[in-house]
Amino acid sequence: MTAPAPDILARITEAVLGRLAREPAPAGLEARARESAGARRRDGRRSLEQALATPGIRVVAECKRRSPSQGWLRQPFEPVALARAYEAGGAAAISVVTEPDFFAGQAAWVPAVRRAVTLPVLQKDFLLAPRQLFEAAILGADAVLLIARILPGPLLGEMLAVANGLGLEALVEAYDDRDLDRILATAARLVGVNARDLGSFDVDPEAAAATAGRVPHDRTVVMESGVRGPDDVRAAARRGVRRFLVGEHLLRSADPAAAVEELVACT
Repeated sequence: MTAPAPDILARITEAVLGRLAREPAPAGLEARARESAGARRRDGRRSLEQALATPGIRVVAECKRRSPSQGWLRQPFEPVALARAYEAGGAAAISVVTEPDFFAGQAAWVPAVRRAVTLPVLQKDFLLAPRQLFEAAILGADAVLLIARILPGPLLGEMLAVANGLGLEALVEAYDDRDLDRILATAARLVGVNARDLGSFDVDPEAAAATAGRVPHDRTVVMESGVRGPDDVRAAARRGVRRFLVGEHLLRSADPAAAVEELVACT
């Protein structure tokens, strides 16, 4: 009998919890985060929701150094140059993956990318505790990813409330209908549907499009993963999905700006 595949999401979650336990939160972290949130409100926010509201195909383009399933995605990896190329190609926003152990991410990329572009910056990580939201606010993230699967019970709502209090928009991610039902029971405005099962890393774009079709029209739905080129965007668009978070396809492109432009031009 073949042994079951390791649950990658469980391994990542365990690693994050271990890191949080080993590294006590710095003194004054929450106060600093609220100061940063106040400064962002005074200086003007970059809204991910508004960026995705424009008609047509909207792409959140991702800066991701490696993947547990695909290995190193782009060498050399220069997130600032990549983000500028994405903006030039017509991306609606930039996603920056900061998880260090499995994705080789760095938190310092968030402020560096945000200084380099005028687009909203989404920090993608495995956020399990309010202190990570405080850190995201201090970094200058405009939005964060919250994965419903790893935020059980009331924790999902608690994390949403903390993010809202810090002026952080939250893209709340579902993989299946059970996740989606929990998200729709909250006030989440941005709903991500991941075509990739973060347990096995298998990808099923058709199932994701079907789940995305259940999201009410008064919320913004973003399809994550599964876009390998314009044909995938057109197929999803025929099912009513017009907002996409795209990583590996762009990261492997010789011309990321042109690759974004090609996706945005799909009809």
